Amino acid sequence: MQFRLATLLLLIGTHIIVAQSKVPSVTDSILSQELDEVIVTATRTARQLSSLPLPVTLVGKKQIIKSGTVRLNEILNEQTGIITVTDESGFQGVQIQGIASDYILILIDGVPLVGRSAGNFDLSRLTVGNIKQIEVVKGPSSSLYGSEALGGVINIITEKPEKQDFSGNASYRIGSFSQQDMNLDLKQGFKKFRYGFFANRFSSNGYDLNEDAEGQTVNPYTNYTLNGRLYYDINDKLSLFTSGRFYDQVQDAGFTVDSIQYEGDTKEREWNAHARLDHKWTPALNMAYELYYTNYVATELLADPISTDVLSDSDFNQKLLRPEVRGSYTFNIENENRTGFQNGTLTAGAGLQLDELDRTYFEEKVNFTSQYLYAQYDFDPLEKLNVIAGARFDNHSEYNNQFSPKLALRYQLNPNLAIKGSVGYGFKAPDFRQLYFDFTNSAVGYTVLGYNVALDKLQELEEQDQILDVVVTEDELSQPLEAESSIGYNLGLTLKHGIGNTEINFFRNDFKNLIDTRIIARKTNGQNVFSYMNFDEIYTTGFEINSAYKLTDNLNISAGYQLLYAFDKQRREDVKNDQVFVRDANTGQSVALASSDYFGLVNRSRHNANFKFYYDIPSANTHVNLRVLYRSKYAQYDTNGNGLIDNFDTSFIDGFVTLNAAVSKIFYTDFTLQVGANNLLGYTDNNIPTMPGIQAFIKLNYQF
Repeated sequence: MQFRLATLLLLIGTHIIVAQSKVPSVTDSILSQELDEVIVTATRTARQLSSLPLPVTLVGKKQIIKSGTVRLNEILNEQTGIITVTDESGFQGVQIQGIASDYILILIDGVPLVGRSAGNFDLSRLTVGNIKQIEVVKGPSSSLYGSEALGGVINIITEKPEKQDFSGNASYRIGSFSQQDMNLDLKQGFKKFRYGFFANRFSSNGYDLNEDAEGQTVNPYTNYTLNGRLYYDINDKLSLFTSGRFYDQVQDAGFTVDSIQYEGDTKEREWNAHARLDHKWTPALNMAYELYYTNYVATELLADPISTDVLSDSDFNQKLLRPEVRGSYTFNIENENRTGFQNGTLTAGAGLQLDELDRTYFEEKVNFTSQYLYAQYDFDPLEKLNVIAGARFDNHSEYNNQFSPKLALRYQLNPNLAIKGSVGYGFKAPDFRQLYFDFTNSAVGYTVLGYNVALDKLQELEEQDQILDVVVTEDELSQPLEAESSIGYNLGLTLKHGIGNTEINFFRNDFKNLIDTRIIARKTNGQNVFSYMNFDEIYTTGFEINSAYKLTDNLNISAGYQLLYAFDKQRREDVKNDQVFVRDANTGQSVALASSDYFGLVNRSRHNANFKFYYDIPSANTHVNLRVLYRSKYAQYDTNGNGLIDNFDTSFIDGFVTLNAAVSKIFYTDFTLQVGANNLLGYTDNNIPTMPGIQAFIKLNYQF
């Protein structure tokens, strides 16, 4: 409560300072340029950011460069309402509006990336060295993008060569823990042909947050990213885009069990191939014919170097092939109630998706197939009203068909104030693991079975006399597992006030049919057999506020804040009805949990805030960049066994502040020296493996 009040006072105080400022408005200010940036993710057509009826965050190239960040997770973690969260695999995913990383679709140049072994997509495997901009659409986006876009979409747009002169840049950065980042980016354009080539090498010696435990918290690793892009204008109506991307990482691995040190490594490799033919049939009709293929492979081998006993030997090999055809038609609509005409754009597409996974703990290679159609109409029925209505239909081989509608509106009340709102349906298909997993822990003895194989595997275990009793009926495992779904609501205001702007967005996301594990049988060894079921219903709700000001020609500041509540509906009702208990530490007796003690879902902070300071010193060719980030307390898991997070649990991470800073200076026109540090306050916690204390760095960039 104290921090929320302080944050609101900070924002109000900023408004007062700005209101008293005598600085005149600058029409070509950075703020105006940012508001007029063009994005494509929200509608699949080029739209100005300032005119969209949807909650969108745009991170541009200049912001990325001046912040000194080198991986995608770093820059996203500095945006309002976007939190990076590490899962049990160590992968760092992203949380939007309290919605977990499993439900956020990651795109690069509009096509999806794969490789989620435990749900999270590891954002740290994506470099930001050749990114033009990052577009984040918050809330359900399944009406355009289907499964995994239930909570939002993150689209990474790479740079497109614009000039005919040969140009590019080369950079080298070294930082704490021997972290090194090297980039080479080349671009050139000819009359009809353009190309771009990018190479990145990123490495670290790792670090150790707990000297009492054997091994390092993060082991040494090295990864490479190569990306080539070709653009060819065949004629005035036809243009071809092709792209190839390669990623490879090797990380040392080590694990101690019963005083035995197991050694080995983990490897990741990813290929992406993307081709798109753009056809301008008429000035009004544009078509795109797209073919995309990606393959992600991860392997891990841990063995005792003396006895050669193997502790872990796992493989993960996922492939995706997706052809898609889409088009947009812009036409004039006559409105009898108004003079003149107005433009509307109809966007539609169809595609086929072939998904394959070969993984350890799967009995055999498994395949998904799906077909989809979508359409969206973007029009202005009134002079000040913009409406976007769309829907998508997905036919999938492993779950029921899905229909995903969405409606968004924006009304310009006056030149400085606009109101916008949207409602949409999102879904997430059951993944390969939830359907086909077949794993038995040899040390403990429990078993986890995917839903589609559970009946057959239970029968096998019974025939082997390993089952004591089955606690579910056959009917409960014979109906198809439902797709998880959500209805999301957003309502916001956009306010321009002289030398700044403020955006406020209220949100609510209601989920049903969430998939989670449940006990389906008890084994004769005293352990359980688990499988996946639809039963959870949760919601996330709250609001976000962002304010940005250009106080002088050289000084820009911004502040953002998110308030979030995230609860399991059934567990909240159980607490309300005095059906959840906790043991009193003083008396040792069990008492009913009070409603005020139910904290919410794991890894959700009630408050998140940021304050950013940007200052240019033209006379010295220097730029100063400071970012202060705050995250309030959150819990990692239930420790008292009552099935929810409450104030009596002991897994809470206390609220903390991080300070990131970077100072850049240009030398001899083409050279830029940057010095900075992330987490300048040196915050660490053994339970947060991604925060190893102060991370200082120095970077030299040559622009040619």
